[in-house]
Amino acid sequence: MNVDGSTYSAENCSVKRTLEIVGEKWTLLVLREAFYGARRFEQFHAGVGCARNVLTERLTTLVQHDVLRREPYRDPGQRQRFEYRLTEKGLDLLPALVALMQWGDRWEADAAGPPVTVSHRNCGEPIDAVLRCRAGHAGLAARDTTATPGPGAIRVA
Repeated sequence: MNVDGSTYSAENCSVKRTLEIVGEKWTLLVLREAFYGARRFEQFHAGVGCARNVLTERLTTLVQHDVLRREPYRDPGQRQRFEYRLTEKGLDLLPALVALMQWGDRWEADAAGPPVTVSHRNCGEPIDAVLRCRAGHAGLAARDTTATPGPGAIRVA
């Protein structure tokens, strides 16, 4: 970021830190399945379709970063296993996943249209991820925004 001739480090970047946790294809698909209601390893495996060891790694990372939590369960006659539940931190990723879905629906969907719609449970209307400022101005686009150094920005010489 270059503001008023001063340069700020990109190393202290929230986008970079987020991508270190969720910025891998299989991880985003695990999160998609969690939002669709998957809880158990086999449900994730069926929905995501990656190798079992890759899924184990992704679930472990999400648990380590408190995006998912593990809850034990035991089916009759079976050993203890774990379900995976979204935490508050994980639930906060819904707008990001909806935004990715909307982008894909607009630019990459088949001619038949979107494969999934996400609707408001109470009224049934589709939901949208919308960029808005804290004053309530909604429907903002890139040209309506500006980036400035925040309190955590680190100036470099």
